[in-house]
Amino acid sequence: MTRLLLIDDDPMITEPLARQLGSSGYEVLVAHDGRSGLALAQSQKPDLVVLDVMMPEMDGWELCQKLRQSSVVPILMLTALGDEVDRILGLELGADDYLTKPFSMRELKARIKALLRRVELDQQASPAPNTLAVGPIRVELDSRQVYRGDELLQLRYKEFELLTLLLNHAGDVVTRAELFDKIWGTDWLGDTRTLDVHIRWLREKIETDPSQPRYIQTVRGVGYRMVTE
Repeated sequence: MTRLLLIDDDPMITEPLARQLGSSGYEVLVAHDGRSGLALAQSQKPDLVVLDVMMPEMDGWELCQKLRQSSVVPILMLTALGDEVDRILGLELGADDYLTKPFSMRELKARIKALLRRVELDQQASPAPNTLAVGPIRVELDSRQVYRGDELLQLRYKEFELLTLLLNHAGDVVTRAELFDKIWGTDWLGDTRTLDVHIRWLREKIETDPSQPRYIQTVRGVGYRMVTE
């Protein structure tokens, strides 16, 4: 049975959600603050985590970051904060999707199913090489470390995923639609400028001159291409 971990400090939210998700065939664990949620995630190994942003003890931002330090479990963030900056921050800290309150139970279930389906497809994919490289840029997949020459770069979660995808298709154009599908999921409903922001951040870290990118090139109206030397 698929195990979900629901972390929210409001019992008025967790009780009906746990009941309805349980009736849909999921095993549902519940925590009412960030610290107990982190402990449950580490001990019970859920298949997916649904967490609220505003919580006592440890807020959702910090919890998401701590989960990502040791786990690739899918994370769906729930929040009453609908600002674009908040959505981007959650995704940058490692969340896989973002749902703004109020939301329907139907939409929550659909997003959970989509995230779990992506994980299943990733697990069925053929094994990837341990290292990807173009020019001085090298990605160590096992340790999730990125180097430019001998310099270790500090990449955010989504930046790493984006760079890895472009390297896996080095020399080819990757469309905006494919990038959104692979990195944010087919059900992404946020601002499409998120992709351009991430590309800009990534260029600032791997390019010698981000204003004149050598490796990540824009194919106007189509997408981006990682240029091979």
